[in-house]
Amino acid sequence: MSLVPLSSPALRGALADLKSLLAETAVARDRAGGTAKAERDAIRRSGLLTLAIPAAYGGQGEGWPAILGSVRELAQVDSSLAHLFAFHHLMVASILLYGNPTQRAGLLTATARRGLFWGNALNPLDRRTHLTPAGEPAEEEPQNWSLNGTKSFCSGATDSDLLLVSADGPDGVLRVMVLPADRAGIAVLDDWDAIGQRQTDSGTVTFTDVAVSAADILGPPGPFGDVASSLRPCIAQSILASLYLGIAEGALAAARGFTLTEGRPWRASGVASAAEDPYLLHHFGEVQLAVAAADALGGLALDRLQRAWERGRSLGAQERGETSLAVATFKVAAARAGLDAAGRLFDITGARGTAGRYGFDRFWRNVRTHSLHDPLDYKLKELGVHALTGALPEPGFYS
Repeated sequence: MSLVPLSSPALRGALADLKSLLAETAVARDRAGGTAKAERDAIRRSGLLTLAIPAAYGGQGEGWPAILGSVRELAQVDSSLAHLFAFHHLMVASILLYGNPTQRAGLLTATARRGLFWGNALNPLDRRTHLTPAGEPAEEEPQNWSLNGTKSFCSGATDSDLLLVSADGPDGVLRVMVLPADRAGIAVLDDWDAIGQRQTDSGTVTFTDVAVSAADILGPPGPFGDVASSLRPCIAQSILASLYLGIAEGALAAARGFTLTEGRPWRASGVASAAEDPYLLHHFGEVQLAVAAADALGGLALDRLQRAWERGRSLGAQERGETSLAVATFKVAAARAGLDAAGRLFDITGARGTAGRYGFDRFWRNVRTHSLHDPLDYKLKELGVHALTGALPEPGFYS
């Protein structure tokens, strides 16, 4: 499949080494669940956490096709750690899109210099966190706040250095802030129990009288402060699609390896090897077709995303909307490819493929869990509306 490589041999080597390391223990760690502390530290040591940080702040300044190609490669062997790796880069992008120049320079320079790992507590659908002014009320925007509440689906919060957090102010306006994960009053709970993506630490974070300063709150422009800042959902959705496609490729690779080394033809097939079984070849053809289609659509979507990203603050609503549609198309195709590949893996490997030692079920559990992040039906609705009327999706946290 076509993947855009990272720009330097050193980065490509670091990615290959990390992928090999994760593959060695992926099945056992999926079974165990919990926080993959050793693997997270390996990601820190790899130097790959700086891919999305501009060179001006000490990072690599890679483009999104290469960054998300790296996510996809890791997802082929371990979609949980690929998820954490990808969401770190989404948080970096959020600083670039939402923050003011001082915030961008300070936060991203520190991230590159100190190898900081970002976690997510933004979850815009969970509106149970609230900011209230600390001290006497003032007519102007307060300089000090108190944060209280709860956030769910906080991927990577465990073992993170910094958290991106959203909360409603007293005026009902959503604000996004950056907080050190160890700030007093923040508690990261070990309560993630989904059937898949078991090492993403996507559980709950609680906030009790957490001190927040005005400097912690991103902006201007902040979220949806201009067209450019509304590009974040396109990056987030591209991450999801890249994970799904990586899982599909991982399932296809697992099916290929099993068939060529351990597969047996069905007794009624009349052939000598599993590699000649016409029904198995049919399944391989169907999966290959789905993966190739998603790959091609992904190439188009990520090219659009990169062009929109390079527009910076001059990005227009039309191009942003067209990017969103391309990404939605990629996401639906990749999710379908992942679910199809993960299901057909068992049609190909048969009853022996259900043995726990192979861990083949993780591909289906992971893509099924992750593909529910937001409903594919609503992506199809956006595509249908555009096909029928030409209308572009309204910017939102999922579009």
